Amino acid sequence: MEEEMGFVSEDDEDDCECRFAERERPDRYGSVPGLDDSELADPAELERQVVLEEWGAVLSLPAQAKRGHMYGVIDESGQLDFGAFGTVDFERHAPRFDKARYKAQKLREQLKDVLILFSIVNDRIETRTKYLVLKYVKMGMIGLEQIASEDMRALARLYLRARRMRQEIADLREAAEQRRQRRAEAFLRSW
Repeated sequence: MEEEMGFVSEDDEDDCECRFAERERPDRYGSVPGLDDSELADPAELERQVVLEEWGAVLSLPAQAKRGHMYGVIDESGQLDFGAFGTVDFERHAPRFDKARYKAQKLREQLKDVLILFSIVNDRIETRTKYLVLKYVKMGMIGLEQIASEDMRALARLYLRARRMRQEIADLREAAEQRRQRRAEAFLRSW
């Protein structure tokens, strides 16, 4: 009757302990024989190693350095560490954002692209008359609509665009220099 009610006798206890031990779930991360589980790598560390193995070649390619005042450092745990850059003290010493300098930097990048396009179109035109046409376009003697050749018109358009961008960069640089001089004079007067 005890067996019908679900009671277990002392003889069956040893048998029950064995059945429960078999049902124990294995560790879902696995384990290494002889090592404590606290010494094993956690899943985040394993993921970092896999990403480094897969993307290591791409991450080691040289890249254009950004000109900024904050450079993060990778610490021993693989996390980005800015050190003192996140402090209030750093905010006092960090330079202010300069719109003119930012605009000049963007214009320089665009100018580089325009000059690359200019060299490509320039290589397509074989005659030496292209320099004479560019000279007349620069002087304003002929307009873009008066040029019959599509390649020559594209070359002249890129030439004028590059000249305009260079002039804008020079104007921004001159305005920034004048602002610096005014600030220096104001500082000296206040001192």
